[in-house]
Amino acid sequence: MNEFEKDVQSKRNDAIDSGIGFVASFGFFATIFIIANVIDLFFGG
Repeated sequence: MNEFEKDVQSKRNDAIDSGIGFVASFGFFATIFIIANVIDLFFGG
């Protein structure tokens, strides 16, 4: 048996962690996209 399976550091659900990671990265890129559109609106053609 794997020795790491005996002493688990985090018992949280992995789906929750991956969901938080997805939302955080999506929010970051959405913010960059919004900022770029605002800059294009004011300084663009």
